[in-house]
Amino acid sequence: MTISESEPMGMFLYALKSPVSKQRYQKRLENFFDFLELQGSTEDQAKTLILQIKEHGLTWLTAKTMNYLNYHKERAERGEISDATVRNYYKPLKLFLEMNDVTLQWKKITRGLPRGRRYASDRAPTIDEIQKLVEYPDRRIRAIVFTMCSSGIRLGAWDYLKWKDITPIQQNDKIIAAKIVVYSGDSEQYFSFISPEAYSELKKWIDFRSESGETITDDSWLMRDLWNIEKFARGMVTASKKLKASGVKRLIERALKAQGIRKTLPTGQKRYEFQADHGFRKFFKTHTEQVMKPINVEVLMGHSTGISDSYYRPNENELLVDYLKAIPEVTISSEHRQQLKIRNQDEIISELERNQAQMTHLKEGVNILGALLAEQRVKNNIRNELENPTHHHTEEQIHSLKEFCKSSSVFEDWQSLIEWSKKGSKVFSKD
Repeated sequence: MTISESEPMGMFLYALKSPVSKQRYQKRLENFFDFLELQGSTEDQAKTLILQIKEHGLTWLTAKTMNYLNYHKERAERGEISDATVRNYYKPLKLFLEMNDVTLQWKKITRGLPRGRRYASDRAPTIDEIQKLVEYPDRRIRAIVFTMCSSGIRLGAWDYLKWKDITPIQQNDKIIAAKIVVYSGDSEQYFSFISPEAYSELKKWIDFRSESGETITDDSWLMRDLWNIEKFARGMVTASKKLKASGVKRLIERALKAQGIRKTLPTGQKRYEFQADHGFRKFFKTHTEQVMKPINVEVLMGHSTGISDSYYRPNENELLVDYLKAIPEVTISSEHRQQLKIRNQDEIISELERNQAQMTHLKEGVNILGALLAEQRVKNNIRNELENPTHHHTEEQIHSLKEFCKSSSVFEDWQSLIEWSKKGSKVFSKD
């Protein structure tokens, strides 16, 4: 799309790189348009605002902006939103105005805003909480939650995910993980991985849709709306509609409440212990960093690693090898966790058996070496004995000793060699 100065909304969106930022910034900018009671589509509202600024001037705009932010400030005082959220409402507006060459005194405008926290105090959900969450009776919940927990994707990624973005990874005819392409076709595209458990749930969901009558292709949306299964509404099955990120969030929130995990907040408390969507991303980061390189975790989360971007570029296989270490940490269901536990125990036992076999082999090698050294000492002693003019031996003894010294090891195994070394020490002993 060609962007011109006559398209203020296009100028605004041009400045946003992340699909998630585009979604959030546009939504909050629309809040400002609605606050001013501007009519029409978002594009029409944006054009109307620019015209009103030209007509009424910056003093008018400053007053409207301060009234808008004061409205959200009062919401924060009532506990409807957090103090930190208030500042999030002016950032989209500031960007919109800057991209359309409108300059305000933002230092004056934001002086009265609450500062809020500079860090997040919410936690990641626990394994028990997630296990209880996925018991919610919706066929999609397990696939959604397992995918988010094991890949660290943002909620907004669901607006892009199609079946072709999921590729299983096999080893010895067994699926060990799956690759997930995030924001496919966008400038922010990157890839991560999901656990075998998550891939299994996605595959079950896709197979169920196919068996119900939907034609599944590579371009089929990963998440879609439900249909009336009881009445066999085939028409609804075939006319699938993408479940947007906002729909995924509502589904998770419904499940949290229905399962008794999220209850009404006490008076004065402004936020829940963990976020309905971002909590799974935090779960991924918290658990994978226990066993993976932190910088690899950042790469799989689609984060910029700063100056390292130019120097640290691990290939897909290197990231996969590191990710495989974390699969037990991001596996949710009790069944799969138990299977991994048994598998890990078997691997430990096999490793111990391999170590024991190596130790036995090494011990045998040491014994053989000791026997060979003993044999060499015997030969050296025999040579010294034959070269000593003061000692007298029969011709038969001399011949036997010379033949022994000429030979290499004539022993079939190290035990017989040791026996010969014992006997050899007596061959030249004095009677």
